[in-house]
Amino acid sequence: MAFSFAIDIYGCQMNQYDGDRLRTSLIRRGWIETDRNEADAVVIVTCSIREKAEQKVLSEIGRYGKLYKTKGKPLLAVIGCMAQNMGADLLRRFPQVKVVTGPRHIGWVPDALENAMRHKTVLYLDEDPREMIDLHDAPVIRSNPYKAFVTIAHGCDNFCTYCIVPYVRGRFVSRRPNEILKEVSELVDDGVLEVTLLGQNVDSYGKDLKESYRFSNLLRDVAKVPRLLRVRFTTSHPRDFTEDVIKAMAEESKICPAVNLPIQSGSDRILKKMNRGYTVEGYGRIIKRLREALPEVSITSDLIVGFPGETEEDFQCTLEMLKTMEFGLVHTASYSPREGTPAANMPDQIPEEEKKRRLSIVNELQDAISFKKNKILEGKVFEVLLDDFAPKGKGMLQGRTPTDKVVLVPGDESMLGKLCKVRITGASNWYLYGEIVSFRDFSDVLEVRI
Repeated sequence: MAFSFAIDIYGCQMNQYDGDRLRTSLIRRGWIETDRNEADAVVIVTCSIREKAEQKVLSEIGRYGKLYKTKGKPLLAVIGCMAQNMGADLLRRFPQVKVVTGPRHIGWVPDALENAMRHKTVLYLDEDPREMIDLHDAPVIRSNPYKAFVTIAHGCDNFCTYCIVPYVRGRFVSRRPNEILKEVSELVDDGVLEVTLLGQNVDSYGKDLKESYRFSNLLRDVAKVPRLLRVRFTTSHPRDFTEDVIKAMAEESKICPAVNLPIQSGSDRILKKMNRGYTVEGYGRIIKRLREALPEVSITSDLIVGFPGETEEDFQCTLEMLKTMEFGLVHTASYSPREGTPAANMPDQIPEEEKKRRLSIVNELQDAISFKKNKILEGKVFEVLLDDFAPKGKGMLQGRTPTDKVVLVPGDESMLGKLCKVRITGASNWYLYGEIVSFRDFSDVLEVRI
């Protein structure tokens, strides 16, 4: 008898990658993917970066509990960061939860699910911060057939004072280069045109390998995979972002000129309290070098407001920094205390209302900067890989420029998977709008003018 399953994915791109690999592994074992309300088992891939993310998952677990009480299914497997953080408490609180597995034991999840279907409760937490029990299935069964994520390293050794990642994802471990290149080749054979290399800090890749092989070497080798069109990566750390990476980006045309480089604060005092390991001036030198080497580069960033002890003066430094750096986009958040991190116990916690005020001001400023930078692109032509339907607007498709700008164009399903030349006709702070000038169909490698 075949079991049925569904997957709920929360949080980061690494979770999306893990979810796609689990889907691939289970289907290869004969499981059938179905609607989550009809499934025998639901796998919930969780996030612990912010308390709000955990509360959302707990609410969803409760909803499944009502179904479980009346139908006897679905049983739940809770995996990932939140599972590691809450551990056996999930089993005690929720009878519908039968499997709890940390992010470094994902390789055991398929067996654990089959055991759970035979009424065996399973708990696998990551006791060794460097141990990995990984899946070895490339995510060939995934939601998007044209692009894929590939995790190149697990965990983090930075221990930023606000961040729970080293405690729930463990210490930094690089995957072997041959494993990564083999997986990329399998994905390309499956029709993937673009891969994004993932890690909590991709720039640290290779530092734990015996041979002298670093992130720039991996970038160059992935770019040489035949029939792969584009290579992206995220996320970088300013402390570890080096000249050899910039050189690889400038010399390898497949590596997209787009960098996410989280700054987190515009105040050196707050950066020191965060244990970020750089200054605003040092960060600015990296930005200057990137823009010199790659004139078209798009730089995005991450920013936290309301960190413990952040004064109004610190906050004003952040606003001035945003005006100076002129990022294409900034992922902003107000500080969220995570139990077990040093920042959670720091004095001078900022009231929620003040954090909301600062976040609103930051977002308003950055929206204006993003809109101004996007508006300049009107009339220009970019290559865009159309990879999905637009979230809003019937008859609209979406894709990304090499610089990672989201572009919306009129089109139908037959255009998906094509690399198009698109003229930009309009802009907002989040999206560009365009019209297709020509496209290349990789089934026959012909360029067609429109």
